[in-house]
Parts: sequence; C-alpha cells; structure tokens
Amino acid sequence: MTTQKLSQALLRHKALIIAVSGGVDSMTLAHFAQSVLGDKLRIVHALSPAVPARATRRVKEHATWAGWSIYFIDSGEFNDPKYRANPSNRCYFCKSNLYSKIAELMAGTIASGTNQDDLSDFRPGLKAAKKWRVVHPYVEAGFKKANIYDLARQLELTDLEELPAEPCLASRVETGISVDPTDLAFVEHAEALIREELGPRSVVRCRITHSGVVIETDGAAPPTSVIDYCKTAGRIYLGHRPYHKGSAFLRIDK
Repeated sequence: MTTQKLSQALLRHKALIIAVSGGVDSMTLAHFAQSVLGDKLRIVHALSPAVPARATRRVKEHATWAGWSIYFIDSGEFNDPKYRANPSNRCYFCKSNLYSKIAELMAGTIASGTNQDDLSDFRPGLKAAKKWRVVHPYVEAGFKKANIYDLARQLELTDLEELPAEPCLASRVETGISVDPTDLAFVEHAEALIREELGPRSVVRCRITHSGVVIETDGAAPPTSVIDYCKTAGRIYLGHRPYHKGSAFLRIDK
C-alpha cells in the first residue's frame, strides 16, 4: 500500500482537523498528515473519564516533540444521559458530542482514523460521523489496520508500531450498565496492575458485567494483585478468560 492515495485524500481539504484518541490509527494519521499539510492541520484530543490516562499522556508527548497544533477539549458526553445509559449504540452519542463540540470550536473538515477493516464492524459512531460530514482518509486511500502499522513503522513511530488496540474505557462496561466515572477509574487501575505483570504491550480488558468483573487477556492469567484489588474495591471477581473483541457489547436494546 503506497501513501500517494493517502496524501491525495488529505490534500483535497483546505483545512483539516484530526480527532486523535491516542491509539495507533489516529496518531499515525496525525503524524503523516502533518508532513503533508503543515500548518493547514489541527489536532484535537478529548479529555474524558473514558479516555485512558496513558493515551492522553501519549498524545501530549507526541504533540510536544512533533510540534502539533493541538487542542484539548471536553466533548461533554458525560452530560448526555443517552450516552451514560450505555445502549448498544452508545458510540453514536459519544461521537456526536465529540464532533459537535469540534465543529462549535473551530472551522475546517473533521477527519477520523477509521480504516477499511472498521467498515465491516458494528460502528454506531460512523453514523455520527456521517451526520457531521467527517471524512475518513484511510478508507478513501484503501488502508486496512495492517497498512497503518506499516505506515507507523515507515514513520519510525516505535511506540505505535506495536501498540495493541486501545478503545475507550467505556467499552469495558457491559451494555445496559450505566457508564460511571468511578467504574472507569476502577477498570483503568485494574488493567494497569495487569500490564505491570504481563507487559505494556499485552492485550488486557477488565470487563464490568451484570454479574461481576471478568478479566480478559491474550495470554497468561492475571496476577493475584488484580484479584486482591477487585476484592478491596468491593467487586465480585468472576475469573479470567481469553480476550474476545467486543465481549461487553450486548444487543439487548431494540
């Protein structure tokens, strides 16, 4: 996959705003877009209880050494009762709040890090993107997830080229359970304890289910420290299972 089509997808916009989450997709796009667009590019990162602190730290570090024109905002999703209720289309309300806030604060075309592989998944956020006329340069250029990792390596983004997927913390909360900042802080700390043992590149999910807490990993069982933490926090620990993408998502609302 060449970068020529990606460059063309970026250059057709007079001013571009990339919403950066801290993950490999949007971060790599931001770095590449800066090399193509220069001062026509702005970067936005939302500060939220649902965004892992390590993702925000990563964004700040890259913004500093790369010289990004970056804006940190509160997209206000926790003020939206439809988001907090955590229906199966929660992501629609999250992205709607994000894109509307960006559009309110600045002029320009909003871009996301959505890639071709995302189109085959259930992504309510894409409906919000369509409503706010958000563009998807990776999709336009035919980039899949593997191509993004290749691009990260080409750009020598060593901390991104092996970074596992890192969705928002709200994705750990089973559908129908209200999204609560206290729960998200618990999830974030539990996952940090596990990564201390299994390594920073490990795929880890602390799922809050209707019955209790389930830990998912792509390898070894979680350390006893996280089990003790669950008990100390008054949580019911149900056990460990292999990582399964989107296992907190339930189609219970019609």
